[in-house]
Parts: sequence; C-alpha cells; structure tokens
Amino acid sequence: MSNPREAQAVEATPRRIHRERRFVMRRGQAMVEFILVAPLYFLLIFAVMDFGRMFFVQMNLQQAVQEAARYASTGNHMNDPNNPGQTLSRINSIIADVQQMAIGASVSNVQISSVGGGAGSAGGPGDTVTVSLTTNLPLMTPLVSAFFPNGTYTFTSSATVQNEPFPVANTK
Repeated sequence: MSNPREAQAVEATPRRIHRERRFVMRRGQAMVEFILVAPLYFLLIFAVMDFGRMFFVQMNLQQAVQEAARYASTGNHMNDPNNPGQTLSRINSIIADVQQMAIGASVSNVQISSVGGGAGSAGGPGDTVTVSLTTNLPLMTPLVSAFFPNGTYTFTSSATVQNEPFPVANTK
C-alpha cells in the first residue's frame, strides 16, 4: 500500500457499505410507513367520494321534487310518449316530471297528495298539493356502507305548493 489512493479506497469501502445499508434501511422504513398509512388514506378518499355523492344526489332529488311540485301547481298534463296525441293523467305527469329531473338515483316511490283530494290526488285550483319521494342510494365503499343499514342511504324529499287557478277540467 505504497500508493495513497489505494489506502483511501480500502478505507472508503466500509463507509460506502455503511451508507448503502442506511439507504436500504430508509427505503424499508418508508415502505412500512406507507403500508401503515395507505389504508387510512384510501378510506378517507373513498369516504369523501361517498359523502360527496350522497350530498349531490340529495340536492338533486330535492330540486326534482320542487320542480315537480311547481309543475303540479299549474294543472298541466304531459304528452303520453307511448300514445301520440294523448296526454298522461295529472298524477302520472307529475311522476314523469320527477323521474326526468332526478339525476344520480332511480326514482320509483313518488307520493302525491292534496288537502282537498287526499292521497293520490293533485287537487284542484287553489288546493294545496304535496309531492314527496323516498329512495335508496347504495354506497360504494364497504367500510363506509357498514355504518348504514343494508349499505344504503335513504333519501326523503318533499315539497308543498298551492295550486294556481286553472280550469277544473285539468284536475284529472
């Protein structure tokens, strides 16, 4: 070892090995930290997505019910898509309006009632009509859905309006 560079190379080898071991240990530590934190991170991300979707659907269904109640108050009828030239009944027109306006959930349980006509009636001119619906939204995240009965969130929305003055013949 007459050459000083050879002496430095021999001495540098243990330092280099020590640095490499430290690097490998840090990489292993990062992997362990990721494994510990990743499930919580993904749970939070999916929970935010589920709750955001629930709020979107709730607001959308409430808007659909309000629009249908407004439509109900006019006494109008929709055209029947299956029978050109004919119109749907007033109740079926209101239900069709709710179903067209609702985005994000399937709507099948719509109730219409009026003060004067009772359940299943949209009432006459000046009567008060209530349109309500109840529907379920299945949740996407298994851990979040475990906190809800049957893994679904149940929405209930309703709106009440007073009918406008319209021809009495439009009440059917």
